[in-house]
Amino acid sequence: MTEAVATAIASPRVARPRKVLVRRHSLAVRLTHWVNVLSLTFLLLSGLQIFNAHPALYWGNASTFADPWLATGGGVQGGRLVGQTMIAGWHFDTTGFLGASRVHGVWQVRGFPAWLTLPSEKYLAVGRRYHFFFAWLFVINGAIYLASGLLSGHLRRDLLPTRDQLNPRHVWHEIVEHARLRFAKGEEARRYNVLQKGAYLGVALVLLPLMVLTGMTMSPSLDASFPWLLTLFGGRQSARSIHFICANLIVAFVIVHLAMVVLSGLWNNIRSMITGRYAIEVEEPAP
Repeated sequence: MTEAVATAIASPRVARPRKVLVRRHSLAVRLTHWVNVLSLTFLLLSGLQIFNAHPALYWGNASTFADPWLATGGGVQGGRLVGQTMIAGWHFDTTGFLGASRVHGVWQVRGFPAWLTLPSEKYLAVGRRYHFFFAWLFVINGAIYLASGLLSGHLRRDLLPTRDQLNPRHVWHEIVEHARLRFAKGEEARRYNVLQKGAYLGVALVLLPLMVLTGMTMSPSLDASFPWLLTLFGGRQSARSIHFICANLIVAFVIVHLAMVVLSGLWNNIRSMITGRYAIEVEEPAP
């Protein structure tokens, strides 16, 4: 037996990982995703400008000024301006962010700070124009996404969890793996996991429709055309509160989403949402 043959017998072939680019996102998904990013950013910033016009929330149809469930404002204490936020009877000092913040070096009473509103000045009319324009853009973009997703099979194929994924053991396994920052590799990385599917469906089918419907409910002209909206949400002020809560939940989703994008591979995820191609590792036998 020669030395080369003996070495080959003693050292069996080992599979080596190789990166390949696979198609993950269609053009329609990518375009509507970036339009959503633009729309939701402008909707959030202009929405905070609108909230600042009356930084308090109520339940029911009327504004019970003496009994909001959430309110933020400012007052003078000890010779200085302080900001305070109240949530369900609990009071918090939020000076510098909510209730009272600096604008061009001068302390002012305002709900959210100037750097977080669009426009930064107290200009309700302009804020409403931004909000309504991007609300229509968001609705039209969402309709295009749903239509293309249904026609292409994207919603059924990529977003609906399979029976195996809905197994409680599998769900718990995914939760544990994500908590340990262990993300799918190889063939499993081709498709969304059950946590991704659940989060995306929850946002697309629950939070975003609620945002649209509660936004419609706050419009007196739309209430006249669709009076059932007020009944559905229990009044205009309740709709405003639900609108605000949903907006905060969407912000929380975006923060978690961005964290997962960074932790699971920033460039790979960004490339997939720009070019549609996503890199995965596949094993091939060593020569």
